[in-house]
Amino acid sequence: MQNTTPQKKPLLNYINVFRGLAIIMILLGHTMQVGNPNTIERCISFEIFAGGTALFVFIAGYLFQYLSYKFEYKNYLKKKWQNVIIPYFITAIPGIIACLTVPLIYKNPFDGLNPIYQIGMFLTTGRVHNVPTWFIPMIVIFFILSSILLYLERKKILYKILPFLILITLFVPRGDIEPDWVMNLDYSGRYLAYIQYVLMGFIHFASSYILGMYFSSHDEKIDEFFKFRHLLIILMLIVSAFDVYLGYKTGHMNGTASKLLFTVVILSYLKHYDEKIKAMTKFNSLMDVTAKYSFGLFFIHWYYIFTFNYFLHLESAIPIYGFQSGMVAILLSIIRFLVVFALSFFTLYIIKNGLKAIGIKNTRTFTGV
Repeated sequence: MQNTTPQKKPLLNYINVFRGLAIIMILLGHTMQVGNPNTIERCISFEIFAGGTALFVFIAGYLFQYLSYKFEYKNYLKKKWQNVIIPYFITAIPGIIACLTVPLIYKNPFDGLNPIYQIGMFLTTGRVHNVPTWFIPMIVIFFILSSILLYLERKKILYKILPFLILITLFVPRGDIEPDWVMNLDYSGRYLAYIQYVLMGFIHFASSYILGMYFSSHDEKIDEFFKFRHLLIILMLIVSAFDVYLGYKTGHMNGTASKLLFTVVILSYLKHYDEKIKAMTKFNSLMDVTAKYSFGLFFIHWYYIFTFNYFLHLESAIPIYGFQSGMVAILLSIIRFLVVFALSFFTLYIIKNGLKAIGIKNTRTFTGV
């Protein structure tokens, strides 16, 4: 009798390295911002370091399609609940405690409501208690739609709408939300504003997710894009320069457009030089460990950024008041990145090994690692 069990697909080293680079990019985007609002320095630092979310979403789409040979909707959602949602809930605890106990310091827009209501609002929006984790409610939408996405792919419809989705990314911003103007709304208005931010993120980054699926389904295209890498790099630089100009003139930037090009360029290089990267054993091992810790790093790094900024009286983007101040700002941002990365990694390492010591094998359910 013929064995119909799907053969397990191998781990792709270049995607694993890409995953490690993506989480580093996320941390850089949250720690390496410098310059005063509406200045060219701020726009340049934003363009260089921000926008790592596009890489993270792309990889999520790539891996989803790559592993779709064993897709079963109920089991898929069960695993996402166990490996994404539960660790999100657990790692949310420090942020929720801070929101409820020091609401003015932690800028809790829902302060004054029943704590049970507040916790529900925090977890369904992400951005209040742990700023980067708005990503989780957003990616959950992709989880829910997973069966539909695969159906559209099988019917050869999904990738035909990709150009339209890219246009949406170009012309529909992911939106912005700040506690200062949110506080002018009533509680329901504040909650709806955060929900809208998540939904706009889904609409804005849909192209990144589907693009990841496309390159997984048509991996030979990666090699074709490598042949045009220099043209892609030039195009990326042009888009980046245009984005900086628009950001400086209007105060609004769309870093995702250039990051989509950046994603394709990096992916093509990583795949082309995969064997050489494997031969760089120390670098490859470092990227492998970083990739394995990527979700955990994503879940907890903001707590250390908040603490670092609070005690050193720093803004998310460190101001610049001249050349000397600029050098200090750059140095501080580098230190901030290194401290946040090291402390986040060390915390996860200690928790992971502590859980193992008490007999818990599936530590991923607790911390994402």
